[in-house]
Amino acid sequence: MIPEAAAARSRTCDDEGRSSGAVHHSEEDSGNENRQKRERRRKRAHKGSENVKRKRAKSSPGTGSQSRGSQLKHRHVEAVTLFEVVTMGRSAMQVVIDDWIQAYLTDRDFSLLNLISFFIQCSGCKGVVTAEMCQNKEDSDVMSKMVEDLDDVSGLQYKKFLAFPWILTVTWPMDTDGMEYPLIQSGPYGRWFHSEFCDFISVLVSQCQHSVLFDSYLMNTLISLLTELSNSYVRAFRHTCTLAGVKLLSSLVGVAQSLSVSMENSQKLYEVQKTKTTRQKSPLQLERIQKKITELQEKRAEIESIMDIIFKGVFLKRYRDVLPEIRSICVEELGLWMKLYSSAFLNDSYLKYMGWMMFDKIPDVRLKCVLALQGLYGDPLLLPKLDLFTSRFKDRMISMTLDRDSERPLAATAGELLLLNTPGGEALEESNEEEAHTQQTVARLKALLHFYQESELHTHVVYLVDSLWDCGAALLKDWPTLTSILLQESSSQRSGLTQAEQAGLVEVLVASVRQATEGPALAGRSGVKKVLSVRDKKTLTDDCATLTEHLLMVLPKLLSKFSGSGDVVASLLKIPQYFHSECPQAENVQAVSSLMEEMDSILQRHSGPAVLETAARTLLSLCGGQSAGSSIAQAARDTLVQRWVDQLTARLQEDIFSADEEKTEETVVVLKKLRAFHNCHDLSQWNLLELLSPLLPVDVSRGAAPPEVLLEVLQCLSFSVLWSLSRSSETLTTRDKAVAQRSQLRLFCERGHRCLSHADRRVRHQAFLGVCDVLTAHSYQLHVWDPSSFGPLLYIPSPKLQRALLAFVLLHVFVGPDSDGQAGAAESDEEERLEDCHRRRALLAAYCKLVVHGVLEMSMAAEVFMYYVKYCNAFGDILKELLNRTRQTDKMESTRMLLLCLQQLFTRLRRGQESGGGAQPGIQTFTSIKELARRFALTFGDHVKFRECVVMIHRNGIEFVFQEFSQSPDAPTPPHLSYLTILSEFSSKLLKPDKKTVLSYLQKHTAEHVVDLREDSWQPLAYYRASMLAAAEGEDAVSHVSSDRKLYLPNRSPNSKQKVEGSKSPCLFSPADSRARAQRLSHPEKTADADPFSVPADPPATNLTVAASISGGNEGDDDIVEIEM
Repeated sequence: MIPEAAAARSRTCDDEGRSSGAVHHSEEDSGNENRQKRERRRKRAHKGSENVKRKRAKSSPGTGSQSRGSQLKHRHVEAVTLFEVVTMGRSAMQVVIDDWIQAYLTDRDFSLLNLISFFIQCSGCKGVVTAEMCQNKEDSDVMSKMVEDLDDVSGLQYKKFLAFPWILTVTWPMDTDGMEYPLIQSGPYGRWFHSEFCDFISVLVSQCQHSVLFDSYLMNTLISLLTELSNSYVRAFRHTCTLAGVKLLSSLVGVAQSLSVSMENSQKLYEVQKTKTTRQKSPLQLERIQKKITELQEKRAEIESIMDIIFKGVFLKRYRDVLPEIRSICVEELGLWMKLYSSAFLNDSYLKYMGWMMFDKIPDVRLKCVLALQGLYGDPLLLPKLDLFTSRFKDRMISMTLDRDSERPLAATAGELLLLNTPGGEALEESNEEEAHTQQTVARLKALLHFYQESELHTHVVYLVDSLWDCGAALLKDWPTLTSILLQESSSQRSGLTQAEQAGLVEVLVASVRQATEGPALAGRSGVKKVLSVRDKKTLTDDCATLTEHLLMVLPKLLSKFSGSGDVVASLLKIPQYFHSECPQAENVQAVSSLMEEMDSILQRHSGPAVLETAARTLLSLCGGQSAGSSIAQAARDTLVQRWVDQLTARLQEDIFSADEEKTEETVVVLKKLRAFHNCHDLSQWNLLELLSPLLPVDVSRGAAPPEVLLEVLQCLSFSVLWSLSRSSETLTTRDKAVAQRSQLRLFCERGHRCLSHADRRVRHQAFLGVCDVLTAHSYQLHVWDPSSFGPLLYIPSPKLQRALLAFVLLHVFVGPDSDGQAGAAESDEEERLEDCHRRRALLAAYCKLVVHGVLEMSMAAEVFMYYVKYCNAFGDILKELLNRTRQTDKMESTRMLLLCLQQLFTRLRRGQESGGGAQPGIQTFTSIKELARRFALTFGDHVKFRECVVMIHRNGIEFVFQEFSQSPDAPTPPHLSYLTILSEFSSKLLKPDKKTVLSYLQKHTAEHVVDLREDSWQPLAYYRASMLAAAEGEDAVSHVSSDRKLYLPNRSPNSKQKVEGSKSPCLFSPADSRARAQRLSHPEKTADADPFSVPADPPATNLTVAASISGGNEGDDDIVEIEM
């Protein structure tokens, strides 16, 4: 806690400062009377507090075990400082603030320092406040000292600022900004303190408004304090004093209101006195009233001037603060000022801040804006002042109801604001009550549809309905009215809707049905209750039964009316998916039959993917269950499928592909319908696999079906195999059936393999996806089937098919630019680029699933990871997930996959440089390979968990470099020695005991060779050793290596922290050699045609064998745990 202000005033010049800054007080008669009343009330409160003190003195002080809540409950007016008053409630505040006012009248400087200490303590500061008097606030020397800095000597932060007539210095510990202060403390204490702190400021202004508020001393000092601290770098000061500043302004708004009311009453009294006769009129009384009006006007002008100073000093600097809580406070109080004191604040100069804050990134800030605007729009007297604001920010208010990333309370509040501004329409005088209701509903719906269509944001009408649901559920759940409006003809009444409005209303109808049955569970909308209450569940059940009873009867009429529009029909067909199957009306055979007839008619007329997929899902929903309606739906579905199979069989018996295009198109339409239904329904009883398999070509180079036909056939056949695999537990009762299923799987994979080389790109992609899907499903079934019964037999794709799948991914996924969108073609057509990226991601994900599920070996993914750096933006998330999944399966095998990736890239680069060719596809630069190794190393975050993996990386890398190497004059160094530079990226991931083991293993492979670390060719070895030694000592020995110039070692030797020569050192060469080498490397020599695998040339030196260069290298700690190599 801060020391008492009197003790803290260490540098105050009491006599001179107080005399120079003294202000003569003048009191009014009314002020004297109020002060006498407060004095009597204070004496009574003090008398009661003395009784409480005596009683508490007699009781034992065993309060250590009591909770904080019980302590606060029994504490009364026993405050020593103003900070403790906050814990005692509003009544205690009034008494103590009265005492403070009396003390202020006696010694205002001392009392103001107490008030300043109060705000510092409320900020949670455990520092010291000192004050010194300032004679002139315009002094340039004084203003230059107003800083906020860190004292390096004492290690304390301090802020020095001017609160005239004082220069205040607040000193606090360095870690204050990271500590919790009262306003942000978790639990009820933080909320309670916020409320009590705001009450204190309100009571302070209320008690001072008739006396010291207008003395031009208290408010000047207080505003200077709050303005300076609200501009502090320390979050606690900034947050607390911003809240205090805006709450002070809010309290002053109340004072200004009371002054305005007094002015109005005095003005009325003045007018009454003027209307009196000459005998009744008193000139002295008129003069007194006029003087009072003038005084009230001057006081209100002074209050408004103070409010303007606070607004400019606090609000304008903090409404864009980096802390969302501060921005919320500012915008919330701004809305309060506009509502309470609209004459001063409700204008475009202040409304613009409210409009700007509606674009804030934080939902809570936007919610405060909308709540404030809701209060303004709810007052009819304020609406004329909001016309310009509404026209300017109307689009933003609408867009907030459609934001997918908004919190639901914000979207609901924005929807309420939108509905509040929607005109309700006026009914005709001669219309009855039902017609009037319909007319008003049409008018409101038209207004909503107009807003939605004019906004042109996106087509997610479900987010608009979700936003309006809490305030407009009665309108949106009025399904009889909505359907009656849709069924009426556009020209029948003046309130008829246009075709565009009808289509929009259908979307609203479907979205309201979804909202009523599923609740507010939308992607991207937070703030939704995850567990529904009993009441909410009952409401959902009742709404579902109501819409089922009504829409089951009306939906066939709607489908019949809008049968010509595919988009509207696709939307209407979604409604039966939300029907309540247990509703009695769902058993209405006649209604279900009528619905099936309309669906049959629609499927004969439309073949678009939206209509077909929606119809298939709707029939799947209706066919589930054992009711009479489900039986009718199943019979209708079987009739449809049988008709399509008969049509396809008849056409396949003819030579339709050599005939005219019309018959081919009819065949494609039938295949599309079968494919859409086969995706949702098991059509195994029609044996489509046997019917359609002959259409797949045995040889793609010869005549085959058109690409459109092959595309649908491939999807139908893959669905057939998938349904067969999913029903394995039910259908595979004998081994013969299991063998037949494996034969079907092999046949599809072989035919799909041939289609991978088809001329049409769509056919190739679909064949690849189909093969990957069935192989993944087959692997999954092998893992989950019950060994005690028959199950699917093992099928392993041939090596030729595995290589073909890998080659397909490399050819169709990792092509073109590196997904940064910088190519000219990509910029010209962004939508096409995104669609192509989506297709490539689907292909890569399908292949990665084969590796994850064990269909392909992990080593088959090594080629894929070669492109991790180049295509990180487009496919980085997929490759990271692949790496995580493979590590969960076998982390050692996954690590070998990464090693194989790096070694293959390195080998290709060596061969390319040895051949002398230029840049070739599939060959990456040395820098790219090193960067890929660095990315791989970052994935080994847990050193203990991946200890064995990292050791294996180093062991395998050393073996890769020195395997089958025989030193000779023609080959003095291993051909893969530069690989050690890449391997050094993993040195920092080794544990300390493992570094010694790896160095010993390295010594074992180099002991038989003559190693000269000063030769160019052996520098990668020195670099690798230095990387491990530097990692052990906490230094960074890894430097950047370019692919087109030699490798440069760091200017500072990584062994510079080793002991002097003669002491034991774990390095493989002497410290003297390290210092000499560091001096040589501080001036590297560049060459123009350097080999990327070479290193800078050093001055010639005597040969030094590895065995002779080691002194004490095998010495280590006794408790070190080593990994056996």
